[in-house]
Amino acid sequence: MEDLRAELAEGLDEAEWNWLIPHVQRDAVIFVAEQLDLVDVGVALASDNVASVQSWIDDQLIHKPSVTQISDWNGDRTKRFNSLIVQPFVLIQEL
Repeated sequence: MEDLRAELAEGLDEAEWNWLIPHVQRDAVIFVAEQLDLVDVGVALASDNVASVQSWIDDQLIHKPSVTQISDWNGDRTKRFNSLIVQPFVLIQEL
């Protein structure tokens, strides 16, 4: 598990909204609330920690971007996010 955490932490990056649009179009982006650690969410997804993931979904802490969010971000194409790829998903948090 520590290896996975270290590997995912190395993959943490910043991305501009423009770079994320193709991933949104293929329904692969998951928005992560700022109170969660992106790497923790990535580890939970990658290790099939259903209890944690379902809890975050139930609490609306992780979800697909809403139409409103996408519209807002389309209005500012230089908007930046922390991002983490956990195949087949791209996890993002607003900066």
